[in-house]
Amino acid sequence: MNSLFLLIFENMPSVDPEIKTLETLLFPSEILERNLRIDFYLPPQSNNLEEGFDVLLINDGQDLEIMDFDSILQKLYLAGEIRPLLCIGIHAGPLRKFEYGTALTADYKGRGNLARRYMSFVVEELVPAVHQLFPGKLKTRWAFAGFSLGGLSALDISWRHGQLFHLAGVFSGSLWWRTLDKDDPEYKDEKHRIMHNQIRDTLFVPDMKFFFECGTADEVEDRNANGIIDSIDDTKDLIAALIRKGYDPLSDICYHEIADGKHDLPTWSAAFPVFLSWAYGEKKIKWTGNLSDTGSGISAQHPVTDTGIHPTDLFGSQQHSGL
Repeated sequence: MNSLFLLIFENMPSVDPEIKTLETLLFPSEILERNLRIDFYLPPQSNNLEEGFDVLLINDGQDLEIMDFDSILQKLYLAGEIRPLLCIGIHAGPLRKFEYGTALTADYKGRGNLARRYMSFVVEELVPAVHQLFPGKLKTRWAFAGFSLGGLSALDISWRHGQLFHLAGVFSGSLWWRTLDKDDPEYKDEKHRIMHNQIRDTLFVPDMKFFFECGTADEVEDRNANGIIDSIDDTKDLIAALIRKGYDPLSDICYHEIADGKHDLPTWSAAFPVFLSWAYGEKKIKWTGNLSDTGSGISAQHPVTDTGIHPTDLFGSQQHSGL
């Protein structure tokens, strides 16, 4: 347990019952050998909850302020759309492309070679510290979400530590992450995509749920020339792997596809309320797209709840940095 982290947190203002409650601090990580900025979006009336509240970790926490994440939460709370939860934004550091990825192995360019260390920071330092900060107030298993490469990281850590996490939220995830360049003549999807292989080759994790978001304008790459961009293909292939593993496509998985959605913060801002409502609300948010697209053998068309929000309606187009 990091005593300096506790000392800093003890000097923060007491939790206020108002909805808008954001606290920020620096976490001195011994594993990563640097300080990380951590943002705590405290739930409303958190001192009055009789039962433990949910916790959601979010990679790339530095993007949440640009997304006006506080306002996203406030609107959902005020509308009674979601139950109280503690959201924790973990700011990425200068080694983001090396700390995010898959702990199993780096990609073909050596990116993600520090992912195992980042996973250790989350599991061995951050999670125990947060439990000690809120003794007896937190549910045992949490959720982990992220954007792009941060989404891959969140999924990987959740899958590998199912005793700590029960839900992964993946927004435009870098599920193409592979051990061989796609332009190499030896490359094959079924052999070289790291996360897909990990799902296929490891044990079923009980009571896990998964949310995936893709935009139809996420990218332009179409390596198999099937008329579907790679990010959607890679996501639906991973969903198919989860279904083959034994997960229920109707209750355990939500796929949210945004027409004209891009690989950017406005798109993810529009998708995040859908994720939160599906994960923590009473509404039954359903798939966009056809389940038969996953190759699961299931054919069912489900409309998604229309949020009435288009990404560019929020704040124009703000691109995310690549991975």
